[in-house]
Amino acid sequence: MLNKLCIAMCAALTVSLPALAETLTIATVNNGDMVIMKELSDDFTKKNPSIDLEWVTFEENILRQRVTTDVATKGGQYDVMTIGTYEVPIWAKRGWLLPLDKLDANYDIDDLLPAVRDGLTVNDKLHAAPFYAESSMVMYRTDLLAKAGLKMPKEPTWKFIKEAAAAMTDKANNVYGICLRGKAGWGENMALLTAMSNSFGAKWFDQKWEPQLDSKAWHDTVDYYVSLLQNYGPPGASSNGFNENLALFQTGKCGMWIDATVAGSFVSNPEDSEVADKVGFALAPDNGLGKRGNWLWAWSLAVPASTKKSDAAMKFVSWATSKEYLALVAKEKGLAKVPPGTRQSLYNNPAYMEASPFAQITLDSINAADPNNPTVDPVPYVGIQYVAIPEFQGIGTAVGRQLSAVLAGQMSVKEGLARSQKLVKRSMRKAGYPKN
Repeated sequence: MLNKLCIAMCAALTVSLPALAETLTIATVNNGDMVIMKELSDDFTKKNPSIDLEWVTFEENILRQRVTTDVATKGGQYDVMTIGTYEVPIWAKRGWLLPLDKLDANYDIDDLLPAVRDGLTVNDKLHAAPFYAESSMVMYRTDLLAKAGLKMPKEPTWKFIKEAAAAMTDKANNVYGICLRGKAGWGENMALLTAMSNSFGAKWFDQKWEPQLDSKAWHDTVDYYVSLLQNYGPPGASSNGFNENLALFQTGKCGMWIDATVAGSFVSNPEDSEVADKVGFALAPDNGLGKRGNWLWAWSLAVPASTKKSDAAMKFVSWATSKEYLALVAKEKGLAKVPPGTRQSLYNNPAYMEASPFAQITLDSINAADPNNPTVDPVPYVGIQYVAIPEFQGIGTAVGRQLSAVLAGQMSVKEGLARSQKLVKRSMRKAGYPKN
C-alpha cells in the first residue's frame, strides 16, 4: 500500500514539474549585426519558451580558431556556429555540418540571392543559412573629396584612389586619405589583399598548383598597398582590422575606406557615425584588366553535426535568417540596419532602397562577384578573397603575418613576398599538392 502511494505521489510530482529549458550555445562574431541579433533574441525566446540562449562572442580571428577546433574534434561545445562561405563547403563535405532540412515551412529558401545561396549549398542541400552577405566597396567622404576638387566615379580605378587619398590627407588634423585592413589574418588583411591582387592580375596558384606569390603582379599589388597606407593611411595601420577602421571612419579620420559593404549601414547612420551625412559609395576599384577588387562573403549560421540539440538549433537558425527577422530589425532599429545581402525581397522593397544609400552598390557588387572565375588568368581554385581549399586557413594567415610585417616597415615588399612564396610552397608540398 505504501509503495502504491509513493508511486502515485511521485507521478503527480513529475506531472507538476515544469519542463527544463534546453540551452543553445551560440558562437558568433562581434560585428554590429550580430550584436543586434543578440539584443533582439528575446523575440525568439518568447516564441520558444522551452529554449534558452547562451551567447559566446569572439573577435573574428579568435572565432575562426575556436569553432574550427570544436567542429574538427566533434567537441560539441557549440550548438549554432557563425561561419563563413569559405568553411561551409569544406566542412559539409567532411560531415561536420548538418544539412538545414528542418527549417520552418515558411522560410522561403528560394528568396535567398542565388550567388549567396550557391556558396552555402553542398549536394543540393543548404548547409548554412546566410545571416548577412557582403561584397566590398569604396566608402568615402563627399565633403573632403569636393574640397579637393575631385569627383568619385561609380567605377573608380586604383590610380584614382591613390590620387584621391593624397588629396584628402591632412595629417595635421588627424585626417588620413585611406583606411585599409592591415591586421594579419586570412580573413583580415588577406581578404583585402587577395581581392585587390585579382584586379592587378595576380593569383595564388597557377594551373599546376604552383604558388605565384613572388610574381610581378603580387609585387605590384603589395607595393601599391604599402605605399598607399604608409603615405596616406593612419598610424599603426598594420594593427587595424574591420572594427578598428570602422571606428576611424565613423569619427571622421578617414577620407576613404575600402571594405565590406555591410559597413554601409553603420557609416551612414547618424546614431553611429559622426560623418553620416557626408558619406558616398562606389564600386571596388579596378585596373582595367577585367576584374574589380571586390569579394563575396556571407556570415552564416550553421548547425554542427556534434550538437545534441539539432531541432532547437534549427529553430534558432530559421528565426535569425528569416524574412520575419528582417522585419523585426526594421521595426526596432530602422530599415537601414536590416542585415543586408541575403534576400531578394529586401531589394524589391522601395522603402529599403530609399532608406539605404548603399543598397544598390551592395546588390550590384554581390551579383558581379564570380568565385568560379576570380582572376584575370585561369586558376584551378574557387574563391575571390580566399582559395577554397582546407590548407588556405593556415597559409593565408601565415602570408598575412608576413605582409602585415611589411606594412609595419619590418621588411621590404620583395622580402615579404619571397618568404611568403617559400612558406606556401613548403606547406603545399607537405599537403600533397599538386593533386590529381
